[in-house]
Amino acid sequence: MRIESVSENTCMVYFGDQIGAESAGLVKRATDRLRRDMSDLIVDLVPSYTSILVTWDLEQADRFAIVRRVRAAIDSEDDGSTGGDSARIVELPVYYDPEVGLDLEDVCEHAGLSRDEVVRIHSEQLYQVYAIGFAPGFAYLGSTDERIAIPRKSTPRLKVPTGSVGIAGTQTAIYPSCTPGGWQIIGRTPQKMVDWDSDSLALVQVGDQVRFRAISRDEFLELGGNLDEL
Repeated sequence: MRIESVSENTCMVYFGDQIGAESAGLVKRATDRLRRDMSDLIVDLVPSYTSILVTWDLEQADRFAIVRRVRAAIDSEDDGSTGGDSARIVELPVYYDPEVGLDLEDVCEHAGLSRDEVVRIHSEQLYQVYAIGFAPGFAYLGSTDERIAIPRKSTPRLKVPTGSVGIAGTQTAIYPSCTPGGWQIIGRTPQKMVDWDSDSLALVQVGDQVRFRAISRDEFLELGGNLDEL
């Protein structure tokens, strides 16, 4: 673990340089412990792939005191466990079809696989939430099976429909709102990814795991899905 100052009341806590399940687990556990043990000092926590941005109340503590408290909180109750078995698993229904999967056929062609094979490969994987960013509720999930990995679009769309499920490289994600984007869209979920009435806003958090479940057009509509382009 490495702690570096960013500003007079902000520091970055690093847990390595490799993106993966191990780093995600460390970030998740550290975030939970900081929220538990330092709620009196911390103003905001922003977990990412391998780090946490910590902002504290400058009137309550200086940089040296914060570093000591951060280390003590993160090291507390450290039994060496990975915590993977206790990770929350969120299942998301997805309608995989060119009707809403704007790039599904292109992904199939790039991978040299049938539509059913692409859907099966994408939906059978258990994904780790590595980071939340770009837009509220936009979760970066990894890792996508190499067989269906595909680069981002060379020209991003100006508007990607809400709920769109996309692939970029070996990551997959869901667009929580209608925004510009260059991910390859293979389906759409009726599940709302942002809850403005909750404290966390996002349906999933760093450290959670996500599994996709393929659904029919009828089920998509029954669950409140929207077939409109935007």
